[in-house]
Amino acid sequence: MAYAPAPGAALRRNCTTVIPGHPPAPPGAELIAVGEWCRAQGYDADVYGSGRLINEFEQKIASLLGKPAAVFMPSGTMAQQIALRIWSERAKTPVFGMHPTCHLELHEQQGYAFLHQLKGVQIGPRSAPLAARHIVELAQTISALIVELPAREIGGQLPVWDELESIKQACRERGIKLCLDGARLWESRAFYENRSYAEICAGFDSVYVSFYKGIGGMAGAILLGDAGFIAEARIWQRRHGGNLVQMLPFVASAAMRFDERLARMPTYFGRAQAFAKAMTGMEQVSVNPDVPQANMLHLHFPVAVAALEAARDHIAAEEKCWLGAPRATDLPGWSAMEIYVGENLMALSDDYVVAQYAKLLALARDASVKV
Repeated sequence: MAYAPAPGAALRRNCTTVIPGHPPAPPGAELIAVGEWCRAQGYDADVYGSGRLINEFEQKIASLLGKPAAVFMPSGTMAQQIALRIWSERAKTPVFGMHPTCHLELHEQQGYAFLHQLKGVQIGPRSAPLAARHIVELAQTISALIVELPAREIGGQLPVWDELESIKQACRERGIKLCLDGARLWESRAFYENRSYAEICAGFDSVYVSFYKGIGGMAGAILLGDAGFIAEARIWQRRHGGNLVQMLPFVASAAMRFDERLARMPTYFGRAQAFAKAMTGMEQVSVNPDVPQANMLHLHFPVAVAALEAARDHIAAEEKCWLGAPRATDLPGWSAMEIYVGENLMALSDDYVVAQYAKLLALARDASVKV
């Protein structure tokens, strides 16, 4: 099958202004930066997961998150499947729990079922974060529960601190292993009044974090837990084909920018709050959540996805401004855009951005708009 680029990909590449996310590096620039950084730091390549850079980075993240051990993996998809497999075998039940918007269910082709014969049960409402009462009321026996902090599909929402602590307690009392889907964990600390990452992760039996999203690395994830769990995870990593002969580019890409990008998260959070406040004044556009709980949010428009895409592409072609990727919502006739607040939005004024989204909505309602 021939490669099919995502709709609008060429238009986005040609845009000089992009609102969501971080500016992309020019082709090849990341590899050059990785090479120069490794040379300056004196790092050699790892070999099958063993080497100074990869092992030091694993230990750094383990210390930051308050876990005894960690293993770097090529992807979070692999990391979370491995965690669930280990917990299910120990509990002698293939059933685990997840929120209805869990990434494993929506975006990973149910790999947990096809590769590990696991069964996922959905817990809690689709439109709100998981709560402790949903665990208490659960009639079914499950081996583990995945909790995503923050929950991307509902605009980056998070349970308040006391609720998060109650979730941890409810799982302990029922003997359920608690797994943190921390794909965007780095973005959650500001909401929790700058409690440490170790405090947030305390009570989770396993933790996965990503390095290509908010951190901006090329790829890669780390799975964390106690020493016995991670030793077992390394075996499963080999079985998955994930113990690559060399992962230096992925590790270095994350490690060389990790501290700087992490330090910027509170600034992104503040910018997200200001942006949301500005957008709430725009008629007929709904902001979810209206007060951001992380440096991301969703904008909801009363038009269909196809109309919003056409309007977006028109603006991209005519004004070289990229506004985001529309998606369908549960409400017929409405669509949404996810806005991750990073360096792109830091450089733009609210007046400019609000005007662009107002233009987007107006164009989307004009059925004659063509790219």
